[in-house]
Amino acid sequence: MKTFSVAVFSVIACVALASFADAETPAVDADKAKPKRISFAFVNDIHGQLEPHPELFWSDDDAQREHRAGGLSRIATAMDQLQSERPQGMLKIDGGDTFQGSGPAAWTKGEAMVDPLNALNLDFAIPGNWSVVYGTKQFQKLSSMVNYPMIAANILDEATGELVFEPYLVKEINGVKIGLLGFTDPDVPTRQPPHMSEGWTFQQAEVLQPLIDKLRNTEKVDVVVLVSHIGLHRAVPLTSKLQGVDVHLSADTHERTYEPIEVGDAWVVEAGAFGTLVGVLDLVVADGKIVDRNWELIELREKAFPESPEVKKTIDEVLEPHRERMNREIGHTDIWLERYNVMSTSMDRLIADAVKESAKTEVGLSNGYRFSPPTAPGPITEADLWNWLPIVLDLKVGTATGQQFMDYWENEFENVFSSDPERLYGGWLARPSTNMDVEFNSTDPAGERLLSLKVDGKPIDPARSYTLAAGARAGQPDDQIHRMKHCKSTETLDRTTHDAVRNYLSKHSDILDTGKAPLHCVVRPDVLRSQYLAFIKERNEHEKNKEHDKDSETDE
Repeated sequence: MKTFSVAVFSVIACVALASFADAETPAVDADKAKPKRISFAFVNDIHGQLEPHPELFWSDDDAQREHRAGGLSRIATAMDQLQSERPQGMLKIDGGDTFQGSGPAAWTKGEAMVDPLNALNLDFAIPGNWSVVYGTKQFQKLSSMVNYPMIAANILDEATGELVFEPYLVKEINGVKIGLLGFTDPDVPTRQPPHMSEGWTFQQAEVLQPLIDKLRNTEKVDVVVLVSHIGLHRAVPLTSKLQGVDVHLSADTHERTYEPIEVGDAWVVEAGAFGTLVGVLDLVVADGKIVDRNWELIELREKAFPESPEVKKTIDEVLEPHRERMNREIGHTDIWLERYNVMSTSMDRLIADAVKESAKTEVGLSNGYRFSPPTAPGPITEADLWNWLPIVLDLKVGTATGQQFMDYWENEFENVFSSDPERLYGGWLARPSTNMDVEFNSTDPAGERLLSLKVDGKPIDPARSYTLAAGARAGQPDDQIHRMKHCKSTETLDRTTHDAVRNYLSKHSDILDTGKAPLHCVVRPDVLRSQYLAFIKERNEHEKNKEHDKDSETDE
């Protein structure tokens, strides 16, 4: 929190001129100069998680696991409490990726989320990259069913060229005029299968500055809040390019920014995922300028925030038709299955090994998804499986040469560790089956990061063909498996990734371990919670090394 002080002589001067000011300055100007507090509560990337769930909290290397954190009923409690502490008014904002990510959400095309979301009385939301998962028409239907507006400045109807949603809102709280601008990922047509976003086109960030100028100059707002769904690693550099943004509420990468990121005079923040955290931002505004500000990221732990009985009742009613399916047991685990790691995770090692075993191939691949809260030790249910894999994908098999595998990993490293923020992709590294060993240096130049690649303990042969399997994205080229292009002898099997996991769990009924992490970065610990912080740290190390090399050359 920043504090602002005024020199004593200024106070004396103000007192001396008070009578003059009263006589010459309109009352409205005096009111405008008076400091006024405004507040925002922010959630993002709920990913269909209606109920409390197992969760992992961490600070550096200290990890704490809880069995029943988060859920919309706790969000309601937290927001009600925050609002009662802020009688001046508070806006409640959702940063997108809300209707996808769980079984009930998938089975109802997002409609199971509507009544519980309406119970939160949100002020507005923006679309996320997964908002199109059920098609654009279904998302427009969902948008019409919720009791709050959706805003986005860069989604156009392909047929008419018109904006699908309003680009911004103007709200007034406690006498402060606020411009709220929405922006979602322009890469949706490539990040998601293209058929999902059919009928819409997505514009780039160039649309934002004219709208910010309009908010400032025409709408005469005091504060501009940009809400985006492009990921923290892109939100930060974008903020530095824009003039007139005071606050940037970021979503997509599930980053937990306990401390705001300062970009010039603006703050950039992100509030985790899965309804596990709520961010609250307080601003003090005087004379149309922010003179004080504070950000807090609140963990919705079970003991700290009881569930709202009213919202819990709504959720129970919505989920009652799905309970039997959700609770069906398909396996058991003695360990926590988690996905909070840029590189390798216990959850995805299980999935990739299941894909390999079901397809009877030499290598299995799983997507580097960010969504899904952890699964705690105990029964593994259908609800857990659909948290892990909320989209049904057919298994696809084929062959690729060792050289193709080597090129594939170099491309994956660039997607996740590029020195260019615009090159960074939305997900984390792909997850291979545990019989593959991948050693790399994330700080090396693009195309030179892979140090060692083995299958079944043997160095990969660039000329040899290997069989592989992964879930098939609808609309991808016939010769592509995962992001491996130009595969040979491809075939789509009559089973899905869900089938593969169910069959694997039936044979390995009690998960005691998911094996050694197949991905190892030689300059980082095996557990890396944040892609963005890794990018920043690596860039700083790179710049430091460059300076050291320059100094060494000078000494010589």
